[in-house]
Amino acid sequence: MTKQIFKSVFLVALSVLSITVIIVFWITYKHFDGRLQEELSREAGYAAAGVELDGIEYLERLRSGVTRVTWIAQDGRVLFDNKANPEEMENHLDREEIKEALATGTGTASRYSPTLSERTIYYALKLEDGSVIRVSGTQYPLWVLLFDMLQPVLIILTSALIIAAILASRLSKKVMKPINEIDFGRPESAEIYEELKPVVQRLAEQNRAIARQMEELKVKQTEFDAITTNMSEGMVIIDNRAEILSCNQSALNMLGVAEVPKSVLQLNRTDSFREAIRTSLAGKKCFYTIRTDEYYYSLHASPVLHDESVEGAVIVILDETEKDDREKLRREFTSNISHELKTPLTSISGFAELIRNGMAGTDDTNHFADNIYKEAQRLIVLVNDIIRLSQLDDGEIPYDETKIDVYEIAKDVVERLENIASAEKITLELTGEHAMVYGNSLILEEMIYNLCDNSIKYNRRGGYVKISISSESEHVSVLVKDNGIGIPKACQSRVFERFYRVDKSHSKEIGGTGLGLSIVKHAAAYHKARISLESKLGEGTEITLTF
Repeated sequence: MTKQIFKSVFLVALSVLSITVIIVFWITYKHFDGRLQEELSREAGYAAAGVELDGIEYLERLRSGVTRVTWIAQDGRVLFDNKANPEEMENHLDREEIKEALATGTGTASRYSPTLSERTIYYALKLEDGSVIRVSGTQYPLWVLLFDMLQPVLIILTSALIIAAILASRLSKKVMKPINEIDFGRPESAEIYEELKPVVQRLAEQNRAIARQMEELKVKQTEFDAITTNMSEGMVIIDNRAEILSCNQSALNMLGVAEVPKSVLQLNRTDSFREAIRTSLAGKKCFYTIRTDEYYYSLHASPVLHDESVEGAVIVILDETEKDDREKLRREFTSNISHELKTPLTSISGFAELIRNGMAGTDDTNHFADNIYKEAQRLIVLVNDIIRLSQLDDGEIPYDETKIDVYEIAKDVVERLENIASAEKITLELTGEHAMVYGNSLILEEMIYNLCDNSIKYNRRGGYVKISISSESEHVSVLVKDNGIGIPKACQSRVFERFYRVDKSHSKEIGGTGLGLSIVKHAAAYHKARISLESKLGEGTEITLTF
């Protein structure tokens, strides 16, 4: 704005100066024109008086003068001319100034010469004898006058322009100073021109309105950030150029990106992700999946429309890994349970068929009946374990919960397993202190029993199983440690899955349903306890329950 004011003031000053110079030159020109006519009139009077006194001798003395003097007879003949030979000059009776002088006593005329670019002014005065004295002078055009005065005019104009520029600069800065000193945060406190007070008041009102809107936007932005930050789902909002407007941390974590890039296509380079972006920006809702070695994600992309044009898109990323894993486990569980049920049922069916067909003697019948009983017991144990797992999954334990002494529970388990351990030459050792936890006694006993039973089954002759109960602050720990065959590193994350066995051939020899550790895991979750496992192949296993 300072430049605009400077420019305006400078142009005004330049315009005024130019107009003033033109007017001055025009007035000067007109002034000189009037002065020339007055001088010609005086000179004509002097010449007339001289001729009447001395005749042509007076005119002879004027031959060297600057002004041209011509004496013309009443019939138009040129009697004398101080600039030309009278005998060679034509009759002047038809000249305008001569006609006027003969008629009225005086006459004036002016004639322009294009060749010489000058104008000649004539003044004629009639004498008493009827002759006419005419004097003439040259009047140059205005531009000639300007050209003659070019140097002083340029000096004056240059000086005037410099002064005008300095004054315009100072004036523009002075005018803008109060405006530049306005505090736009508090414009009402500024000392400003009276004419600008409505503008300042309007600015103050707009500032208050903007402050209210900014406060509302901050609240909404805070709410939006709180919602999106705490979302387990990933959310990405993009514009119609596929540039990211918002992206929460969950989306970055899922897609393995550290920082938010400018383009959404840099988040993930899979064909599914790119196709989801392309389809949503084309105005269509779509659903795609991204599968890696470890994770399984589903993408829901929806366009954002405004007046039937696509302004952007919202991409929601759901982590379906756990759901996919559960589905795999369900299929695996169905397959495993079918296999586990089929084996004893096949044995029972086969032995029963032999007995029904009378193909077994008395001794064989007793043997077959014993096998049928064992397989039936195995089925009962399997079905009970499955029922127990179902109850733990649903949180529907049909027993009361009370304060329980974990040491006493472990002591009962040791007594129940003493004979089995002795048969395998395995030492059972219980150490620790009495510690109370809140829970279901039957489920807690089954948890410790399954851990100790597994330590005996997967041990070696002459080994040991140590159970330790400890209490620290608000935590109670149950540690079951053995020096058995151990668990390979690759299998440690799966031993708590249903029907999972590290060594299937060895598991068939020792029996079991393959649900023991799975029951322990679900029972621990039911009691809000933590499970930790440490094992080295060939050295033993250590499992800790922390309540």
